[in-house]
Amino acid sequence: MKIQEADAKALLLAQGLPVPGWAVARTAPEARTAAETILAGGAERVVIKAQVLVGGRGKAGGVRLAGSADEAEAVAGAILGMDIKGITVRKVLVAAAADIVKEYYLSAVLDRAARQILLMGSSEGGVEIEQVAAERPDAIVTIHAHPHLGLQDWQARDLAFRMGLGRHLKATVGIARGLVRTMLAFDADLVEINPLAIVRETGADGAAIERLVCLDAKVTLDDSALPRHPELETLRDPDEEDPADAEARLAGISYIHLDGTIGCMVNGAGLAMTTMDLVKRAGGEPANFLDIGGGAKADKVAAAMRLILADPKVDAILVNIFGGITRGDEVAHGLIEARAQQVRDVPMVVRIVGTNAAEAAELLEAARFETAASLDEAAAKAVAASAGGAGAPR
Repeated sequence: MKIQEADAKALLLAQGLPVPGWAVARTAPEARTAAETILAGGAERVVIKAQVLVGGRGKAGGVRLAGSADEAEAVAGAILGMDIKGITVRKVLVAAAADIVKEYYLSAVLDRAARQILLMGSSEGGVEIEQVAAERPDAIVTIHAHPHLGLQDWQARDLAFRMGLGRHLKATVGIARGLVRTMLAFDADLVEINPLAIVRETGADGAAIERLVCLDAKVTLDDSALPRHPELETLRDPDEEDPADAEARLAGISYIHLDGTIGCMVNGAGLAMTTMDLVKRAGGEPANFLDIGGGAKADKVAAAMRLILADPKVDAILVNIFGGITRGDEVAHGLIEARAQQVRDVPMVVRIVGTNAAEAAELLEAARFETAASLDEAAAKAVAASAGGAGAPR
């Protein structure tokens, strides 16, 4: 689950990281009020940033500066309602504009292959890290943190020196270890600061000082871990969630959209992966990963079918059910109900084995469904139906 910048900053702040203050505004007058407060505190300008879960906000005009409350209101009014990569801006972040001396990049990401947390840093911040990796891979510094021991001080110091942040050693160590704490505290997949910046500020004695702060933040949370953090569910932005993903989540279905043409409905993640592999081996391309889970009833099967058919590229469907907890006849009833509600006539191949498979076979035969005795046969029939264009709308 991706969360907005303002919410990501709040998570970093909760772990003690240096994050400059901000306010969130949903209307231009609210942005004006926030700017008045910030400017009264001594800031010369404010930055107004669109809160959307896509990159390239600055290039699209979604990040702008304002030198007065009047200008802030006008800028916010121009950004609110803006379309950025298909997403409508509904709120903006208002903060004091920083006097940036130098920008860096720092992130912590889950490295599944190594089963550890991977920290990536670069002295080239404020740009897409993918661009840096492609053009200057030597500019990226990496180090692993143990999942139980965390990031050790010596590792954080090594990271700081390799990034060229030796003059801000203590702050860099604190921030790097804070990223790891944030990942562990909230079960995050990614915690990114871009830019991590050295900013020039005025000290209490009026002298200029330099400080390392987190100017931007991006956090992705593990959906599977949200039951351990029910309070984080409120950070989900329904306006920016794909409708299919939202429907799958509410129905309790594991669903991932792919680019193929053969829709797959399976119970069990391992069986779903195997089904997709056999579709590929038969010469087809799966349109999705979809696991209805154990014990699925007819209503969940019908919901899964609606998800699959919502993809206009799907021209054939393969249903592969192994009945353990899941009853085959319940699945069959769900398929019959779903087909009665279909707005498109898409060919379907069904393989059901296990609990109540015989009852399911009778129901499917009476309803004139195409069935298969083995998964290889089912995959071959589904690929043939897709290649024949039998699923074109009628």
